[in-house]
Amino acid sequence: MPLNVENLLHRPARVTRQTYTTRDTILYALGIGAGIPDPTDRDELRFLNEKNLLALPTMAVILAAPPFWLDDPEIGMDWRKVLNAGQEMILDEPIPISGDVSTTLRIDALWDKGPAKGALMQSSRDVRDFSGKRLATIKQTHILRGNGGFGGQDQPKASDRPLPITAPDLVVDLQTRPEQALIYRLSGDYNPLHIDPDVATAGGFPKPILHGACTFGITGRAILRALAGNDPARLRRFGGRYSRPVFPGDTIRTEIWGTGTEIQFRAKALERDIVVFDRGFAEVI
Repeated sequence: MPLNVENLLHRPARVTRQTYTTRDTILYALGIGAGIPDPTDRDELRFLNEKNLLALPTMAVILAAPPFWLDDPEIGMDWRKVLNAGQEMILDEPIPISGDVSTTLRIDALWDKGPAKGALMQSSRDVRDFSGKRLATIKQTHILRGNGGFGGQDQPKASDRPLPITAPDLVVDLQTRPEQALIYRLSGDYNPLHIDPDVATAGGFPKPILHGACTFGITGRAILRALAGNDPARLRRFGGRYSRPVFPGDTIRTEIWGTGTEIQFRAKALERDIVVFDRGFAEVI
């Protein structure tokens, strides 16, 4: 079945609401590897111990996130080939450790890369608290492999800056565990690509891959640790592109250029020496 472009672009607004607790905040931190390898690290415990708990800023991307919906037969896509291609968050203020939040999913653009390359879908949502105050804006790009060739326009050329060719100013290595995806999915992303070996094989992978948003959170931890003294209030903007999948158990090396307000970075799967998150950028105050 070909991609139903009209259905995808003109679906009714999807409002998602969530009441979350300190338990959810701690579970998210565990899902992106806080406490690995040292569960007594006091800098890490501020995100794990309910006493004086702080929320990791990248938790904004999972708050009131809509349940996986791209498998709707009316859309007509092969959802097993959908990958997270890029993500950005803009924080208005630190994320509370508990509360009531809502988001409204918007499909902002759909770009045709051709039959061989597929399509790109850009979406966004504002995270708002019970009073309607905006906490964060989340932007996301998915690559719809095998779903191109519908005659639409291609994506405009990116205007972001390439990474410097010099050696990075800082390097942070963070280990993932073989069961990392099994923990991370409990924060709400139940896409079977990350747990079911048969689905992973059908999607072209030798085994289940780590959630892109988990990689996003791990690199966010690296920036927070290296440049913000693990103070969530100092990270205001963060994003980049997913370039290759991460497998649970990989060590993620974040290479950082700049130590001031505007940061550029990329992340590698260290053991395989491949870039998994590219054109990264962050704003640290």
